[in-house]
Amino acid sequence: MSKRRYAAVAITRNGIGLALKLGAGLGETEVFCYAKYSGGVEARPGEITIFDGPVKELLPELFRNYEGVILFFSLGAAVRLIAPLLQDKRIDPAVIVTDERGEHVISMLSGHLGGANRLTLQIAGLLGSHPVITTASDVQGTFAVDLLGREYGWRADSFTRMKSVSAALVNGEPVAFVQESGEPGWLPPDAVLPEHVRLFASRDELRNSGFSFSAAIVVSDRLTDGEEPEEAALAECSVVYRPRSLVLGLGCNRGTSAEELEAVVLHTLAELRLSLYSVRNVATAGIKGDEAGLLALCAKYGWELVLYSPDQLNTIVLDNPSEVVFRATGAYGVCEPAALLSSGAQALLQSKQKNGNVTIAVARVVFAD
Repeated sequence: MSKRRYAAVAITRNGIGLALKLGAGLGETEVFCYAKYSGGVEARPGEITIFDGPVKELLPELFRNYEGVILFFSLGAAVRLIAPLLQDKRIDPAVIVTDERGEHVISMLSGHLGGANRLTLQIAGLLGSHPVITTASDVQGTFAVDLLGREYGWRADSFTRMKSVSAALVNGEPVAFVQESGEPGWLPPDAVLPEHVRLFASRDELRNSGFSFSAAIVVSDRLTDGEEPEEAALAECSVVYRPRSLVLGLGCNRGTSAEELEAVVLHTLAELRLSLYSVRNVATAGIKGDEAGLLALCAKYGWELVLYSPDQLNTIVLDNPSEVVFRATGAYGVCEPAALLSSGAQALLQSKQKNGNVTIAVARVVFAD
């Protein structure tokens, strides 16, 4: 099966013409044409496929292998054909339906998480069609709770309350938006902040405000134990997003295992009450770029390993420079200056701590307004 992102499927002459036009204009699209009405269209591997069996037998494979499936036939037929294939909105592909005259492009499935709304607008622009999008947040011109910070890599702790918080937002109920860390530019450029949403810089500010809310969105790298009544009440009606806002400065002796490094990281974050999901990257000295344990740890969690030269590390003035570290690395410190350089912070959340073969420091990323 092709590595392309989108599959366009057409079963009529007019539909095939539109699908081919789309395939020429929308990159990474493979067009599937029904043989009976394909005329002189020639198959081209990875670009155009001619099929002669029932479209019902083709769709399961397309669902498994493509991010988006574009169907050039009636909405009713599309509903009947894809219904048995649906699993979960977090994994189902985007499905877009276009009538065979190309007058309307309908975002049918996975409008938000699957990107169908965005793809619908793109297809409508290419075909000169009218886009049809029914998702409430898009229609109202506000933001979607389940897509917050997606371009920045924000991760929701849980989807359990996503539906109820989304419902509160689109129905005009009072919603508290608490952002303690992460990128400030989370509101889409074409969206407006509804009047019933109030912004807070911390959970303490929300508690002290007296604001009565029915739902909340919290963007934070901080963990809470939920034992305090106010924290427990907030947790019961909120969605929590973890921004990628933490940098781990790590140093270690040669040959330190990934398991030992991981244990120190997990212990340190737990002590600081910080979320593992909010780690953006690891930073260290350039000579550690081939350290097997560090590479394995970063690979496990998908973290970038950022490396600094001794000259770069020495630009940071340290409270406790180490002659021992200087003789080994050419820098007077590794984990602290690496964390500060990578994060852009002026101070550390956690200064250097030594645990066995590992030293660790933690900093919070400074985001530009």
